[in-house]
Amino acid sequence: MNVYEIITEKIIERLESGDIPWHKPWTGDDWPKNLISKKEYRGINVFLLGCQKYSNPYWVTYKQAKQVGGNVKKGEKSSIIVFWKQIKVKDPVDPEKLIPMLRYYRVFNIEQCEGIDLKKIPVSEVNHDFQSIDACEKTINDMQNKPNIEHGENKAYYRPSTDIVNMPKKENFVNEEFYYSVLFHEIGHSTGHKSRLDRKNFETGCFGSETYTKEELVAEMTAAFMCGCHKIENKTLDNSAAYIKSWLRKLKNDPKMVVLAAAQAQKAADYILNKIK
Repeated sequence: MNVYEIITEKIIERLESGDIPWHKPWTGDDWPKNLISKKEYRGINVFLLGCQKYSNPYWVTYKQAKQVGGNVKKGEKSSIIVFWKQIKVKDPVDPEKLIPMLRYYRVFNIEQCEGIDLKKIPVSEVNHDFQSIDACEKTINDMQNKPNIEHGENKAYYRPSTDIVNMPKKENFVNEEFYYSVLFHEIGHSTGHKSRLDRKNFETGCFGSETYTKEELVAEMTAAFMCGCHKIENKTLDNSAAYIKSWLRKLKNDPKMVVLAAAQAQKAADYILNKIK
């Protein structure tokens, strides 16, 4: 079994249990991150760790737990995270040619460990002020080369031909989180435009087609990333049995899809946040 199949199997397990991992990929009030490096996990790792339902955002490898004076509790199961490693390959034209290979290793949440000096665990800042919605507005306003956002029709969509995101009026939404979740989804689509990330085939495919499904998954995950960054719940997803059954069928047919979509979604979120120039 290759790495793509291992990761997709983990996602399928969550779907079969009735849980959509990218619906709310963060836990508590913080983003999954490594205890030692303090670096936030990215891409598919956010979903793999977020769906574990631990309230503590910090993770360590078995070795790292030992480094801070603790150890993993007996019987605890690890979680998988992936990373890209550059592998040198033989090439008659380019002797220094490198290709990216997907690798994985195992980590444990702090709640699965014991004996770790609590002073080694940073205190997460919790923002109880609803100004996070203002932060959403700031992110959208500050976005480089952003699409035109209109509130004309009572439906949400992104139209590539005119580079316009249309949203229903704000007062038509149940709450603010629902509005921003949908807006981040549509703006996620817009990052695929040729003037931005020029995402391959993002305009092609009819409803239910393979390309349509992949682009929808990218947009859903982008919304999840953006909602996570702003500490609001992602309200865009339909948790119905039919929806989950549909994703299960597609993921089983294409083990690489969820990993590659998460990578594209991370890039889309980075673009919206002006981390990509």
